[in-house]
Amino acid sequence: MDALIINPGGRDKTYQNLNNGLTAVEPPIWAGLITSFLKKKGHQVGILDTNGLYLNPTETAKRVQDLKPKLVVIVVYGHNPSASTQTMPSTREIVTEIRKSSQDIKIILVGGHVASLPKKSLEEEDVDFICTGEGPYTLDDLIQFQKGEIELNKVRGICYNHSGKIIQSSPAPLVENLDEEMPGLPWDLLPMENYRCHNWHAFGGIDRSPYASIYTTLGCPFTCTFCCIQAPFKEGEVLSNQTKNSYRKWSSKTILSQIDILVKDYGIKNIKFADEIFVLDRTHVNEICDGLIERGYDLNIWAYSRVDTITDEVASKFYKAGIKWICLGIESFHEDSQKSVNKAIKGTRIDKAIEILKSHHINIIGNFIFGLPEDNMESMQRTLDLAIEMDLDFSNFYCTMPYPGSELYKQAVNERQKLPEDWQGYSQHSYNTCPLPTNHISGVDVLRFRDDAFHSYYSHPRYLSYIEKKFGKETRDSITAMSSTRLKRKYT
Repeated sequence: MDALIINPGGRDKTYQNLNNGLTAVEPPIWAGLITSFLKKKGHQVGILDTNGLYLNPTETAKRVQDLKPKLVVIVVYGHNPSASTQTMPSTREIVTEIRKSSQDIKIILVGGHVASLPKKSLEEEDVDFICTGEGPYTLDDLIQFQKGEIELNKVRGICYNHSGKIIQSSPAPLVENLDEEMPGLPWDLLPMENYRCHNWHAFGGIDRSPYASIYTTLGCPFTCTFCCIQAPFKEGEVLSNQTKNSYRKWSSKTILSQIDILVKDYGIKNIKFADEIFVLDRTHVNEICDGLIERGYDLNIWAYSRVDTITDEVASKFYKAGIKWICLGIESFHEDSQKSVNKAIKGTRIDKAIEILKSHHINIIGNFIFGLPEDNMESMQRTLDLAIEMDLDFSNFYCTMPYPGSELYKQAVNERQKLPEDWQGYSQHSYNTCPLPTNHISGVDVLRFRDDAFHSYYSHPRYLSYIEKKFGKETRDSITAMSSTRLKRKYT
């Protein structure tokens, strides 16, 4: 085996007791895409999803020992770009266990976190290489080096130690021909029976398994300072003279063929479009929707969207296509807070987007962030109050975190602000998380407000009554049970 691609786990620490049935278990999209890319290049590659197989680090190292790959690739990604950093503790544990049985095996880390902090990652982790960019072309080069086909100095996009000096090679390009080079995941190599959707995705008594998630696009053309999605794309973006922040698309034909496989071979109805923003290119979205409508599958899809990309024309096709849920990045109702992170959307645009989606019977999730730089207790309370009044089907409440790779992280480091004490602390749900302070209140106050807001929202009579009327008493009872679980926090 030329390379074994590993998706690390660690959900128990990342989500604490929420891991016991509430969180989703998702296919490892980036690990899967990289595996497909390398296999198309003719390499012998395997994939090990420790998250989906519920393997601990010791069991993972035993699998590595049995398979004897020439290269171990640990893909440091999570459910979304912001979840990269919080997988580092699990990654370190896996590396430690592998090293106990073999000091000779070569290990490389790939992902948003390590691309953001390549030299720091190389210094902190017992690995041979760090990928400084997107990954696929770097790994193709590295495998060629392992086979003796090229010299190490020809491997693009890596950081490594040489005679006590850290060397960083020239950047690797982005994958531009997605349809040909990286068309989809190797579903036959994954434990498909073990994946389950989020609890809210199954509101109304839907079975949570089977489940799958796919990308229809990569990258994002926006520049919100709290987001770290661009971290693994920056080098390749400059190299290929991209002007839209690495934003690329698979053709609707390729996307639909992936969905055909999921439906026909695995009986899947619950699907996540994991794009940072699915509802962006109207032509692309319409082509996918038209293809799904033509097929007539009974699907339950969810996807992300900015508020200002929702139009009546696009939304009119969602329900027929099986897109039943749209997650809106609302963030805050405080205009100064929005502007402070390069995301200013007027309340009228938010109201209009929600009105359009509801008119087409689409369920809505709202993403809200407490603790943006200009937030205070009053502005956060206003955001919570309006969230309750909007009658959304579900809401996610986050704190502002300085994720490595984001502008906020750079600012926090430059201003010597207090950062989480370890990489696990970057998880929104971990025990030792502590968000950034705002210009007006402390990070501890933000965290306390967020946790209290979660329980206020999900126990509010208006919300519970709305949910029971729409989805039934069983769903209401499940929400009540969910909100009875309170996270343990070190600082509150």
